[in-house]
Amino acid sequence: PLEAITKVLHRVEGSYALGILFADHPGEIYAARKDSPLIVGQNDTGCLIASDVPAILKYTRTVYYMENQEVAVLRGDSLSFYSMDEEEVAKEPATIDWDADAAEKAGYEHFMLKEMYEQPRTIVDTVSPRLRDNGGEKDITIEELNMTDEELKAVRKIHIVACGSAYHAGIVGKYVWERLLRRPVEVVLASEFRYSGPLVDGNTLVITISQPGETLDTMGALREAKRLGGRTLAVCNVVGSSIAREADDVLYTWAGPEIAVATSKGYSTQLAALYLVGLYLADLLGTVERSEYDAVLTELQILPEKMERYLRDFQDTQYFASRYFNHGSVFYIGRNLDYAMGLEGSLKLKEISYIHSEAYASGELKHGTISLIEEGTLVVALSAYSRLFAKAMSNVVEVKARGASVLALTVEPHREEMAQTADEVMTIPDIHELLLPSLGVVPLQLFAYYVALMRGCDIDKPRNLAKSVTVE
Repeated sequence: PLEAITKVLHRVEGSYALGILFADHPGEIYAARKDSPLIVGQNDTGCLIASDVPAILKYTRTVYYMENQEVAVLRGDSLSFYSMDEEEVAKEPATIDWDADAAEKAGYEHFMLKEMYEQPRTIVDTVSPRLRDNGGEKDITIEELNMTDEELKAVRKIHIVACGSAYHAGIVGKYVWERLLRRPVEVVLASEFRYSGPLVDGNTLVITISQPGETLDTMGALREAKRLGGRTLAVCNVVGSSIAREADDVLYTWAGPEIAVATSKGYSTQLAALYLVGLYLADLLGTVERSEYDAVLTELQILPEKMERYLRDFQDTQYFASRYFNHGSVFYIGRNLDYAMGLEGSLKLKEISYIHSEAYASGELKHGTISLIEEGTLVVALSAYSRLFAKAMSNVVEVKARGASVLALTVEPHREEMAQTADEVMTIPDIHELLLPSLGVVPLQLFAYYVALMRGCDIDKPRNLAKSVTVE
C-alpha cells in the first residue's frame, strides 16, 4: 500500500487530504496530505484522522501534525509516518490543552451563540498573558515576536494579508496601526496578494491572519512573502497549524475551539492581538504618547466587562431582528472605524441568514450606491466613531429622504440625538475610539444571529461554507 500511494501521489496535482482503506489490509488506515489540513490523533485504543483539532477532542489530546506530502500509516497498536520517498519520518506529538467542554454547546441552542458569549473570556485569555507589571503600570510584552528592536525599527512597510472576517480584522488593524505607528499599512486579500506582484523586501513586515491556520490562500500569500524576503508574523488560533509552523513568528489568540462556521470569538481575539502588537510596536518606535498608550491599554482590559454588559441586555437587538428579518437587501454604512466594523457586520448577516448585504463607506453613497436605496430598504447606519458623528447623521438624513428604514448603532452619549432621525437605535457603552470595532461588532453579531434564527437557517453550518477554506 505505501508504495502504491507514493507512486500515485507523485503524479497528483493540486491540494488534498486523504484517508485511504485497502480491502486486503484490514485494520489499517493510510493518510496523506498536501496543502489541505490533516492531523492524526492517538489514544490508548488506537488512532484517528481529522481535519481539525475540535473533531477529536472528545477522544484524545495527543495530536501529530502532518507536513506536506507525508503519508501516515495507522494501525490499532502503532503509528508511522513516511516521506514521499517511503523513508520513515520521526515525529513528536503535541498535547492539546483545550477544555473538551469548549467543543460542546453547554445549553446554548447553537455553537455560534455560545461562542459569542465566550468573547469576553477569550479576550482576557488573549490579552492577560501578554501584560506585565512595570512599577504599578501595565506594559505589553510580546515574547512570541523574535525580531530584535533594530529589526523592528527598520520596518518601513506593513502588509496585513487575510481572507473573510480575518481580512476585516485587518482593515481595523490598518486604521489603528497607521494612527499608532505612523507607518504605511496595506491590507490585501490573500487571494490577490501573491498574484499582484507585491512590493516586499527585507524591511517589510507581513502579518497573516487565519483563525484555523490552514486557509489555503493565506498560506500561499505567506510563502510568497517569505520568498520575496519579507519578515512574517502569523496571527492564528490553532497551535501547530500549517501557517503557524511556516511563519517566522506566530501570535496565538488562545480563543479555544470555534465550532460554528461563522466566526465570532475568533474575530474578536484577532482584533485584541492586533491591538496588543500595535501598541507594543508604537511604544518601541516612540510614535505614541504614553498617555494614549495607557488609555488604550486600560480600556482594552475593561473591554470584556463592557462586552458582558451588552450581552446581558440583548433584548433590544432581538426585537430589531424580529422587525427587520424579512428584508431582502441590507446596506451597512459608516466611516473610518465604523466602516471597518460594518464590513464584518454585513458579512455575518449574509453568511448565516442568506440576505443580500453590503457594507459601504458612507462617503461613497453619492458615487453610485444611493441609487439602490428605495422605499423600505434597510440601512444599518454605524455612527459610534464620535469625531465623525455629524457626518454619520448627514448620511442618515440622506438615506431617510429616499425612503430607507434606518437601524443605527451608536455609543450611549449619542443615543438621544440619533433617535431623532433614525427609526431604531442600538447603543453600546462608550469606550476608547480605537476599540469601538471590538465592542460594536457584538450587537451586529447578535442581530445577524437572531435574523437567521427567525428565518429558520442552519446557523452553525451555513450552506456552501466551510470552517477552513482549503481551496482557491
